[in-house]
Amino acid sequence: MANVYKKIELVGSSREGVDDAIRRAITKASETMRNLDWFEVKEIRGWIQNGEPQHTQVTLQVGFRIEDE
Repeated sequence: MANVYKKIELVGSSREGVDDAIRRAITKASETMRNLDWFEVKEIRGWIQNGEPQHTQVTLQVGFRIEDE
């Protein structure tokens, strides 16, 4: 039996970097969604102030399994 997935797009943000931004997005989504199985990073961007990186945003697609009825 093959699984069927749906993808949603999330944007996680953090002052700590890319990994923390990803973790924040997935952790928050998992509070209200079930069957999260995988993610794919689509875009990374950040905010610079006084020549220093201040904030990172990561756009990711998260796939979750559609349950059989």
